[in-house]
Amino acid sequence: MSLHYKMFLTALIISAAATPLVMKLAKKIGAIDVPEDNRRVHKFPVPLIGGLAIYLSFIISVIVFIPKSSYVLNNQVMGIILGSTFITLAGLIDDIKPLRARNKFILQIIAATILIFFDVRIEFLTNPFSNINSMIDIGWLSIPATLIWIVGVTNAFNFIDGLDGLAAGEAVISCATLFIISKMNGREAAMLLTAALAGGALGFLPYNFHPAKIFMGDTGSQFLGFVLAAISIQGAIKSATAIAVAVPVLALGLPIYDTLISMIRRYINNRPVSEADKGHLHHRLLELGLNQKQAVLIMYAISTSLGICAILAAKLGGLISMLILIIVLGLVLFFAKRLGLFRKRKNDED
Repeated sequence: MSLHYKMFLTALIISAAATPLVMKLAKKIGAIDVPEDNRRVHKFPVPLIGGLAIYLSFIISVIVFIPKSSYVLNNQVMGIILGSTFITLAGLIDDIKPLRARNKFILQIIAATILIFFDVRIEFLTNPFSNINSMIDIGWLSIPATLIWIVGVTNAFNFIDGLDGLAAGEAVISCATLFIISKMNGREAAMLLTAALAGGALGFLPYNFHPAKIFMGDTGSQFLGFVLAAISIQGAIKSATAIAVAVPVLALGLPIYDTLISMIRRYINNRPVSEADKGHLHHRLLELGLNQKQAVLIMYAISTSLGICAILAAKLGGLISMLILIIVLGLVLFFAKRLGLFRKRKNDED
């Protein structure tokens, strides 16, 4: 059995076994999501902090199985372990006693800074106008670029966690996409990390799929977004041949596009960008008459399609990869407008 399968199965088993224990812990410490406003889709109190099970399964699998032979590899993996631990603790605090948006943002920046300190950063971008996949060294811009990417993807997964099983399933699909791209690109560490993360998310999913017995909370959604953002740097952007930036944007596309559309919508409605509303894609699908399972499965299908586009972009590279990204972005904006995701909403709709 290959190391990838061992890490995947280990994380899956640990996550599945740990989730019921985390449910008991959540009830004991009062980490319960009580639906107190019309933005909530669920109708009854549900335990939070389920992300702890995903976190533990990932960390244990990585510590046990990641090869210890390479200093560079283990330096970067250590950065991911420490950064993800910090962001998980921040999410846990927020689930128990909600933090202000500004404080959450500061904690996310600190977690991203930990990655940068351990050399997990965007250092090169592909020149799409070159036929030989030449790389552009972005120099000091690597720091703000990495901060924006890590914090952006972390929040994107946090925002999309609005239906039972949605964020966990999206994480599994994104992991599968990044695993294939990393294999194509010869990034062994990224393959191992995605295998462990996919196992952890998949082991949690049966408890989280509708009707959910437990929510992952910010503990899980921020952890998943953070680690996927880090892996995408390690396995898709940071490579000997420098895959185009279009690839990770497509691989993690649905949470990213949903977040961008939400920001545009809130700007149109003169609302703060960080303010939660009931205008996300999953809310709109429910408004159209779909039930939770149907809406989630449709979003899984969209994410899978974006993943296929990411794999094609990684294989074709250059201008074609950017063309794929532009076409996908155009289709996303077209269907977002048709679905009314940009519309001005009345106060009682939010």
